[in-house]
Amino acid sequence: MEPIDPQHVQDGLVVLDITAADEATARLVMASLEQHWATSGITATRRMPGEPGVRARIYADTRRHATEP
Repeated sequence: MEPIDPQHVQDGLVVLDITAADEATARLVMASLEQHWATSGITATRRMPGEPGVRARIYADTRRHATEP
């Protein structure tokens, strides 16, 4: 994963690294976060060789609530 830039975490902006047992669980978590805050959406998952599960990164603005579709 690319490094987190200080600009990503100022004034209510957060970076969330998600580790889950499988891709479906990771997507469910990202969809749930998307219902609460303005996020970067559901992102691709990655597998790390030799490690169990999948990983994903999502960016969220905790100052802004999710908008209705």
